[in-house]
Order: sequence, then C-alpha cells, then structure tokens
Amino acid sequence: MDLHCLSTIDCNQGAVRAVRFNVDGSYCLTCGSDKKLKLWNPYRSLLLKTYGGHGNEVLDACGSCDSSQIVSCSSDKSVIIWDVSTGQPLRRLRGHAATVSCVKYNEESTIVVSGSFDNTVMCWDIKSRSQNPIQTLKDAKDCITSLQVTDHEILTGSVDCTFRRYDLRNGSCDADFVAAAITSVSFSHDGQCILVSSADNTVRLFDKSSGEMLGEYVGHRTDDINIESAIITNDNFVLSGSISGELWCWDLINAKVVNKLVHNVGKVLNSLSIHPKEDVVLTSSVGTIKIWGQPKEDIKIEDGP
Repeated sequence: MDLHCLSTIDCNQGAVRAVRFNVDGSYCLTCGSDKKLKLWNPYRSLLLKTYGGHGNEVLDACGSCDSSQIVSCSSDKSVIIWDVSTGQPLRRLRGHAATVSCVKYNEESTIVVSGSFDNTVMCWDIKSRSQNPIQTLKDAKDCITSLQVTDHEILTGSVDCTFRRYDLRNGSCDADFVAAAITSVSFSHDGQCILVSSADNTVRLFDKSSGEMLGEYVGHRTDDINIESAIITNDNFVLSGSISGELWCWDLINAKVVNKLVHNVGKVLNSLSIHPKEDVVLTSSVGTIKIWGQPKEDIKIEDGP
C-alpha cells in the first residue's frame, strides 16, 4: 500500500479531536479543542466555513447524505445540527448527562445517533420538533467511545470492553467482548466484517455474522488513548493511528505490516477517515491534518459547497 502525503493543513483550532470526510469525499470536517467545527476542501487546503456554538471542545461530527447539514457533539454534553451554507445552528439536542463522544447520521439523515460518557446511546428524530430522543440504549456499563450506523444497524464500542450490534428491525442486541477497553469500531466496506481497536495495542477483525475473530493486527501503540482504526475502501488493508504519530497499515489477510506513514513524529495520531470511493485517507495529529493518496489519482475536487 503506497500512499503519499498530498497536503498538510494547519487547522488553527487547537488540538484536532477528529477529522471526517463528507458523504462523497469532496470535503472534510475538523473538530477542535477550541470549541469550533471547520469545513474544508482538503485538496486545495481551503477553509470553507467555521461553525461556532459549542461550549466546550468538539469531539465528533458527521455530514448529512445531501451535504446540506452537519451534526456535531461536544464535551458540553450537547449535540448540534448545523446548516452548512449559513453556518447557523438549527437545533441543539440536550439529553445526555455527560460528554457526548461520538455522533452519526443514519443513511437517510433522518435520525441522529449519539454516544456518551453517560453510558448511553440516544437516537434523535431530526425531522420532528421533539427535543427528546426517540430511543435510548442503556446496555453499556461504561463510556461509549465509538459508533457506526447503517440503514438498520447501530454498532457501538465501550470502555466496558464490549462492542454491541443493535438490529433496529427486530430490536435485538448482540454483544462481544475483547481484552481491553474499546477505542474504535467500524464496518468493512462490504458490510461483512467488524473492525475493533482496543487499549491493549491490538486491532481485531470479526466476522459480523458468526462473531468469529478473523485477524489480529499489532505493532502500534494506543495505550488508553482513543485511537481510531478503519479498513481502506477496497477492503485490502487495515489502518490505525498510534501514539507515536504514525499511520500503521497492515495487509488484511495475513496481518503483516505493509507501511508506516509518519504524520507527526512522537505526537499522537488520533483520528483518521477513509474516502468513501477512493484509496485516500485523512489523518489528524495535534493541530494538523494530512491527506494521503496517490499523486496521479483523479481525486474529485470542488470549489465550494
């Protein structure tokens, strides 16, 4: 896997807590410790909009399926829905009793799902005027650190060493355990596998249907910091950040390290985001983000939203 750094952006928003591609990979969002959310064209290193309204650092964000709205969450215990064009908050959702660590839209962007240090996951109908969640999931025994959402599933990871998969069609919940607190969960792009990162410096791949562990990926260090991992778009490689500032890349099948890309030597590489269509990756470390890919790739570039 031969990725090159295409650009580096100094985000000027304190520590970057998370970086996220939008739905088609044209833009990205950065979440800052300065309480701000920023929208970028990363291919041009161009800042498009800054969103301010949270009372504490922003920890996660997600763009809607039509790129007209953004949802973000914060240590201030709130979730905010933003209008992309105007930069104004449309709704503030205040149901959690502690830091809201992760947030996602469902595929139709009609529901927002948020996970919190209060051990709950809340589902919000953003088409209604209600300020109350339509569902609250209380199975976790400790902080929710990560979540993913499909059209009928919610996948969560928790400090209680458990990742849970909720089937919204029948209300079932399947739980599996690993050896340490979970820092990141994600689906493979074919939807058949679940990737789980944990604080014992290990990334594990599970078959979604059977729960069988298919692979372990080691060599990096995460310790007890929330380091994210993901599978590249073609499902051939597993990627993870590290506290040493490197993006680790393993072959998915044989679990051998194929590359280590340095973002910021000795500084935590905490967040990463995979382009939805291309083998392009965003990483964040301290106050900067980097975009990685092939220089000759025909990456879609837009001038603005």
